[in-house]
Amino acid sequence: LDLLARLAQQGLVQVRVSLTTLDRELARRMEPRAAAPQRRLEIIRRLRAAGVPVGVLAAPVVPVLTDPELERLLAAAREAGAQSAGYILMRLPHEVKALFRDWLQAHYPQRAAHVMNAVRDTRGGRENDPRFGVRQSGSGVRATMIADRFRLAVRRLGFPGHEELNCGAFRPPGAVVQPDLFGPAG
Repeated sequence: LDLLARLAQQGLVQVRVSLTTLDRELARRMEPRAAAPQRRLEIIRRLRAAGVPVGVLAAPVVPVLTDPELERLLAAAREAGAQSAGYILMRLPHEVKALFRDWLQAHYPQRAAHVMNAVRDTRGGRENDPRFGVRQSGSGVRATMIADRFRLAVRRLGFPGHEELNCGAFRPPGAVVQPDLFGPAG
């Protein structure tokens, strides 16, 4: 924290804290080895108290499962001191798809079909849409509704937005010469 505070004084750092849900039980099930929601809010408070620009990333937003609490989540983060907010709609790329379906069936069997139908509603009928510009926010009516709710909540809660970083001290690395694998010829 002391290092981040010193960097923040020079405009060299910003922090984003991900927050999936405020529900401790759901958080424990979804992210069993991650910090609890209340702990993440405390991290936001401590960073702001130290003068570090901090934002919240509502991620992943899971249709039906976590999206109903999106506004409450943003309000809690704003109250804790978050200055900016973003979100990422849940994606289910190939390697994650089966794991998520199994997880849903194990923890929320009565809601599994509804959640998966909602996911497909946000992905053009598929469980994943890898296209750039669409993969993080989805498409279709349900995805648009989530995006609209997010934008309205951010405006209503008065998130001031992130501060610009001071990039004046950045220096691109010099040219790197690839050494010859077999040493000098000769």
